[in-house]
Amino acid sequence: MADNTSTSGVESIFQTQKRWEELLDSDDFVKTFLSDVLENYIVQQRWYGGKSSQLKYIELAEFFKIQQKGEIYYGLILEVNFVEAFYQHYFLPIAFVTDENFAKKDRILPIEINNEKGFIIDATNLESFRKLVYERILTAEPIDTTKVQYHKSHLFSDNSYESSRFMGLEQSNTSLVYNEKYVLKFFRRIFADKNPDYEMSRFLSEKKGFKNTPAYLGSINLVDSDGVNITIGLMQEMIPNEGDAFDYSLRELHKVFSNLEYKNIAVDQLPNTALYQRLDIKDIPPRIIDWAGLHLFLQIETLARRTAEMHIALGSEFEETAFTPTHYNDDYTVWLKNKVLYQFQNRLNAIENNLHKLEGLALDLAHEFLDKKNSIRKRFVDFDWTKLKGERIRIHGDYHLGQVLVKDNDFYILDFEGEPESTIRDRKVKQSPLKDVAGIFRSFHYAIYATIFNNAENYPFSQNQLFKAGEVLYRYITGLFLGTYVTETQNANLNIGYNQERIFILKYCLLEKAVYELGYELNSRPQWAVIPLKGISNIINH
Repeated sequence: MADNTSTSGVESIFQTQKRWEELLDSDDFVKTFLSDVLENYIVQQRWYGGKSSQLKYIELAEFFKIQQKGEIYYGLILEVNFVEAFYQHYFLPIAFVTDENFAKKDRILPIEINNEKGFIIDATNLESFRKLVYERILTAEPIDTTKVQYHKSHLFSDNSYESSRFMGLEQSNTSLVYNEKYVLKFFRRIFADKNPDYEMSRFLSEKKGFKNTPAYLGSINLVDSDGVNITIGLMQEMIPNEGDAFDYSLRELHKVFSNLEYKNIAVDQLPNTALYQRLDIKDIPPRIIDWAGLHLFLQIETLARRTAEMHIALGSEFEETAFTPTHYNDDYTVWLKNKVLYQFQNRLNAIENNLHKLEGLALDLAHEFLDKKNSIRKRFVDFDWTKLKGERIRIHGDYHLGQVLVKDNDFYILDFEGEPESTIRDRKVKQSPLKDVAGIFRSFHYAIYATIFNNAENYPFSQNQLFKAGEVLYRYITGLFLGTYVTETQNANLNIGYNQERIFILKYCLLEKAVYELGYELNSRPQWAVIPLKGISNIINH
């Protein structure tokens, strides 16, 4: 290795006479670190999103010091370049430790700095680093003009550091729990802009006082060499909870499907209702209430209200241009059509290449999808903005039951980062709030079918009968949600369009969501492809 190299056991130790404070100024160190070491380390991290692509090389796009009173750590912005001719940026904080027994599973590079042997590790493993960033947020000045900008909300009361720990296994970010009361999320995959999660969280809790989301408490942003503001970390209150709404739904729905046998219910005689029909709880037939239970429908009402309240808050801004409502126009329509048609073609190819993996109802629905591909494409193209009277607002963008926490029969909405496949610009495009409603509808559909798949041997009914019962339940759940949601938004004068317009946009977004889901299912678990395929069939035959 560069600078000077010695061998200890099987590991080569990088040696340098530079001080830790100067390490990133060493070209030899940077070259060794990036080319010989980091590639092997980064591909093994849970937060690394390039696993399906071939890594070409890593460059150090930016580095900065995270420091306080002489205690120094480095933040690295890594540009990961792929053979497929695109790149991604990742944030990695690093520290130097000398303890032989520390962070054995998270070492990046053995190193000797000024005759002191140790290791470079991900700094989040160090309590001293976690304490430092907590204190930097807690003591942040109201206006920070330095390269690394710490911000503290007026909602963050002065609480000295007590403890910190990792929240648990996460895919794309690293969350730290402080004092068992606060959560600092470090964004790993980063973009040359403020993260939507930071923007939305701060706007909803600081400016609008929306209570059903974790309160924004502070943040860490980097001003890069181009003057662009990049979100590195987001501090929020921790909501003690009983799990997310998807797991909660699976438990509740298992009771519902168990009731088919327990209450001796004839599936073919269950009263049905039309799709996308606005319902009040008094519109739900007693036989359906008896089967599914009143509690389930009361919870659906509550979730619909919280969703409406979120959108009412997001649609009530008239000063901050990033959040002011806007009308549909030609630019938006071009953007939307390009996005959905590209996605549709991609999923069409996936279906054609994966037909051999499908069977039964899934195969029948896949053939229907292929037979009606021109009709589906036409639905996506037929978006005439001149007929739409509603307004577009900033929305959650990746809204599903897994993004909602359950606590004391109430719901708390989190994770406003947006759709993972979308660019940072696309995630901030103002859209109809009904896109979020479509997301939660698709999530209900998933929860119903997942319950059937996970417990089929426990229910003495054929799969077709269970699917039939599930579709009936889906209509009542979504009808009640829609009825509650529309009433709430209309009472608050949030303009989501007239009835025919609402149904058009909802079906458009449901179709888009189901087509989006299809790619994941075909690649990961083809037996579940029946869920989005059934969702698509519902829409194109309605």
